[in-house]
Amino acid sequence: MEDNDFVSIWLEENGNPAIAELTQLNLDVASKTAETLANRGISENELAVSVDINPDEIKRWLTGRHSFSIKTIKEISGQLAAYSAK
Repeated sequence: MEDNDFVSIWLEENGNPAIAELTQLNLDVASKTAETLANRGISENELAVSVDINPDEIKRWLTGRHSFSIKTIKEISGQLAAYSAK
């Protein structure tokens, strides 16, 4: 791609709205998950064990340093639903 390509210049000046939206969605999911854990008295470690994921990975997701995959969102939401059924 050329250095003076209109799209490249625009992206450099304005950023990529799709990436910004995805980042915000991930932060929203992380915030809601952390809130739900706190409200139900569930620790990050308990969640990690129940979904068979390294606790450090859970921490990275909840602090916004790592993106959630659809599979992870399904696993976590399923487990949170199971906790609420208890």
